[in-house]
Amino acid sequence: MKKKLLAAIFASLLVLGACGGGGNTANDGDKDTSGDVASVDAEKIVNNKCISCHGNNLEGGGAPALNNIGSKLSETEIHDIIINGQGGMPGGLIKGEEAEAVSKWLAEKK
Repeated sequence: MKKKLLAAIFASLLVLGACGGGGNTANDGDKDTSGDVASVDAEKIVNNKCISCHGNNLEGGGAPALNNIGSKLSETEIHDIIINGQGGMPGGLIKGEEAEAVSKWLAEKK
């Protein structure tokens, strides 16, 4: 029973946190649309969209720790989770070249 309650609370926090990451930001006009993943600031995206669940230092909390995720998952596996979701994490929170840049950045965390 406690596990179900915790899962419901976690899912609620995840949805609320994910909703706060999108929308209009002051830096939307600064995006480079050239398609160059290297020009995307992956750390900034993570800080805007991921830390509410994964912790300020990606140490975990309501969601799994990501501070050394590159030692456990490949860049492709991380990208797949970002796009499709896994467990309590919904897919599609980050898309396109931003998802590619974040996947690469997280894969370097070892």
